[in-house]
Amino acid sequence: VPSARAVNYTMNRKAIRDLAAKELGLRTAKYFYATTLEQLREHSKEIGFPCVIKPLMSSSGHGQSIVRKPEELEKAFNDAMEGSRGDVKEIIIEEFIHFDSEFTLLTVTQKDGPTLFCPPIGHVQKGGDYRESWQPFQLPDDELRKAEDMAEKVTHALTGAGLWGVEFFLTKQGEVIFSELSPRPHDTGMVTLGHTTNLSEFELHFRAVMGLPIAGIHLEHAGASAVVLSPSETNDPLPYNLVDALKEDYTRVRIFGKQEAHVGRRMGVVLCYGQPQDDTTLLRDKAKRLAATVLGTDPYMEK
Repeated sequence: VPSARAVNYTMNRKAIRDLAAKELGLRTAKYFYATTLEQLREHSKEIGFPCVIKPLMSSSGHGQSIVRKPEELEKAFNDAMEGSRGDVKEIIIEEFIHFDSEFTLLTVTQKDGPTLFCPPIGHVQKGGDYRESWQPFQLPDDELRKAEDMAEKVTHALTGAGLWGVEFFLTKQGEVIFSELSPRPHDTGMVTLGHTTNLSEFELHFRAVMGLPIAGIHLEHAGASAVVLSPSETNDPLPYNLVDALKEDYTRVRIFGKQEAHVGRRMGVVLCYGQPQDDTTLLRDKAKRLAATVLGTDPYMEK
């Protein structure tokens, strides 16, 4: 709830990638593993440039980089090794997917009941970190069904009851490609705290874990979220300005209560919402504008 199997697989990119690509036959980016710089150089010749290099175990983009030429491989290798969690000293090199967009499909597996899906959530990441998300994300029906099929297969294989954040790429040609997943409420899904769906991702997770019925998941509002980033390194309380954001209607601010701040660390989120048919581009612009007023930092600032 999630199962030990789910935690084990999703904490190790090697396990989850092999499950998705080799056992389940899902479409993923081409990939290889490496434990030495020499292996990485050899695999890069097959993958080509640009390519993506990541530790097998990490979070929030730590140790992840995009390599555009062979001369950058050594630094990327060292960054991946240093950014790795635990005692796993192996990295993954992936082909760079020229995607049009990224989206998350919040997927709910139940103890007694069918697998359910929230309307897809568009999101943008920078440096491996989520910076903004919006719901609904416009996806053709055929591609949505493919994403739901992949999400159902991989969550069923991992077992357990609860909400999963399943991430996908959507290429410029309209192809849906599995990226990765988390066995828990997802950062991009915080947009649901802005009343986009009848139940937030946290309420859905709680109901599934407790075995409570979920009658359905419905889109109630269009919405967007943007992160509030720390401008400084400090253990002192940050000077949060909530006034400007809260002057505007259909807006909520959630501060995470983190006691330690680092430059570029996500300290909160601004949520803006409207009617189901509202233009999410306008809501995204509003959320990013208001997020920048809370600590004076742009959601896309560099760390």
